[in-house]
Amino acid sequence: MTKKFDKITEKDSLYDNLEKMNIHQLLININNEDKKVPFAVEKAIPQIEKLVDKVIEKLSKGGRLFYIGAGTSGRLGILDASECPPTFGVEDDLVIGLIAGGDKAIRKAVEDAEDSTEQGWEDLKKYNFNTHDVLIGIAASGTTPYVVSTIKKAREQGAVTGCITMNPGSPLEQAAEFPVTVVVGPEFVTGSSRMKAGTAQKLVLNMISTTTMIKLGRVKGNKMVDMQLTNAKLVDRGTRMIMKETGLEYEQANKLLLTEGSVRMALKKYFHK
Repeated sequence: MTKKFDKITEKDSLYDNLEKMNIHQLLININNEDKKVPFAVEKAIPQIEKLVDKVIEKLSKGGRLFYIGAGTSGRLGILDASECPPTFGVEDDLVIGLIAGGDKAIRKAVEDAEDSTEQGWEDLKKYNFNTHDVLIGIAASGTTPYVVSTIKKAREQGAVTGCITMNPGSPLEQAAEFPVTVVVGPEFVTGSSRMKAGTAQKLVLNMISTTTMIKLGRVKGNKMVDMQLTNAKLVDRGTRMIMKETGLEYEQANKLLLTEGSVRMALKKYFHK
């Protein structure tokens, strides 16, 4: 039996007359709402665990992870995907984020892009998406046609599908094999899902990608040993990691790091010399 769908993300805010509040009141009340988000995410951990388990399984066998969304949801997926290579040293095409309207929609809204029921699958096909991969749809409302239709199609094709939504019983929750539903309640500004819903999505995405990368061996102890050395801060961080592990002086550790190109390779070189 299909569960009754109650679109919580569109319910009236618990607060009214926002324009009459002073700055302090606005900030306090927004913060009070934000405090609810981690507790809502905590309740969804059993769902997140099932999804992450499948992501790890597929990626460990050569598959890829795709995020798909529209608006804020799409941007958050792209953000998480784009941070995996520099943080964990993985290939650029291991985690891929897609947004309705294409790359230009990252900065500026593209009208009607999220309403297409065909474009999402067309966008996905450009990457030769297949059953070795995982697709996670992100939509606070759980109704975005661009996302829901693509999740349905991917699941029909036999791929692993998951989702992150804020509305229990939504079409997206029902379409995905491994749904994650985080009930954060009405937004401070009615319907503004860039707020609590967006925060919840970011937290869940952090959990999915970070846990996956740890289990794929991209973290040693608690350190990002495969991070890309793209700026002075990261080179310094890597140097200090090597100093701690080896007892080398700063300049020696720094030279070893720059010669080998990563903390992992530097440590491998040092301990197998």
